[in-house]
Amino acid sequence: MGNKIFTLNEANELLPQLKEDLLQLQQLTAQFENQYLNYQKEKAVYEQAYVAGQGSRDPFFEQESQLEFLKIEADLLIENFSRKGVLLKMINPGLIDFPAVLDGEDILICWKEGEQHISHYHGWHDGFVGRKPFPEGGR
Repeated sequence: MGNKIFTLNEANELLPQLKEDLLQLQQLTAQFENQYLNYQKEKAVYEQAYVAGQGSRDPFFEQESQLEFLKIEADLLIENFSRKGVLLKMINPGLIDFPAVLDGEDILICWKEGEQHISHYHGWHDGFVGRKPFPEGGR
């Protein structure tokens, strides 16, 4: 679905599913960040207390495997946004753009987490700071 062009109505229809996907991704990234911090702390303590000759067993293999699995899950969730034709710009807070055309100009319809529906857009090079209200007749 690489070059999908959305209308404002299509973007708003897809928004509930995208909100669910975003929440799942946010929870997963929070879990990853917490586990990664714990892993770093435990590894630092272990390396400071390491005594040569303790054997070759890697005490962090399981944690590293869990982190890798969480990363793969997050990558798949992020790819799901692309497959739907939208651009995930930020995970926290959620920021999603929808390629669109308004008055013959390529634009991005944009949604920011916390907004009930999509009502703004900006140019491809304007970014979030260039947001403008979507014209009423432009649906």
